[in-house]
Amino acid sequence: MKRLLPLDIDALIVYDVQDESARTSAERPFPFLNALDPFRFASGYLKELNIPKIIYRPAGKYSEAELSAWLHGLEAENFHPVFVGVPAPDYPVRTSLPEAYRIWKKHERTSVVGAVTIPERHAKLKDEDRRILEKAACGVSYFVSQCVFNVGYAKKVIEDLCRTCQEQQIVPPTVIFTLTACGSEKTLHFMEWLGIHVPEALKDELRNAGNMLDRSVQVCLDIAEELTTFCSEQCVPFGFNIESVAIRKDEIEASIHMVNTIGNMLAAKGIRQSEVLPVIQ
Repeated sequence: MKRLLPLDIDALIVYDVQDESARTSAERPFPFLNALDPFRFASGYLKELNIPKIIYRPAGKYSEAELSAWLHGLEAENFHPVFVGVPAPDYPVRTSLPEAYRIWKKHERTSVVGAVTIPERHAKLKDEDRRILEKAACGVSYFVSQCVFNVGYAKKVIEDLCRTCQEQQIVPPTVIFTLTACGSEKTLHFMEWLGIHVPEALKDELRNAGNMLDRSVQVCLDIAEELTTFCSEQCVPFGFNIESVAIRKDEIEASIHMVNTIGNMLAAKGIRQSEVLPVIQ
């Protein structure tokens, strides 16, 4: 709370941390640690933070009755859901994403629902714009990306999404780009294990840097600036989500620095209006 309260942020994303080891045969670089349920964490420990909370939930793990009860709980706390897929392809699905959106429809007057977008998937399958618009047709109004280290992948999603929206005369949803610092070889390995594409040249640059964390922060800030310039000329509303994939203190503090720096950058460009003075790190 000492880190979060001074920040000029629009919302807080609280992830539902899952063990995704079954998704791949590669060894998990960091051991999986069970975390508190994100709804319990946000409602029990983050009440002082008076901003919207976005709570992730893998819909397929729960029955329709369980998801309905969960959504009623979110509504009581003024939280907002993001539904994600199951931790592994062969995981038995109890509620599909379309069914989860149908259940959420009962709450659409009091909440907004989000989803995820994966630029790496678009680079391979060329259909992320279609996936986004199919979910948007179910009521999804914003999409949070996987961590962006390949800026070309992210720009291609926006370019294709904007073109498809214009062709179909559809109002585009908002895309929130996720950025994260990388302070060690192990964190880099973990990001790749999660499916984040880091270009080979950038991996070499980070590994050869005198301070990998500092260099990765500058890379993220450069990506934020480049995406801001690019998206300002496109039709898709955008924003940034800053996270730390590791629990190392220096990487967490780096994420706080990135929040403030990117917020100042957006304000200086007239894109975002700050409500409080940013913390000077």
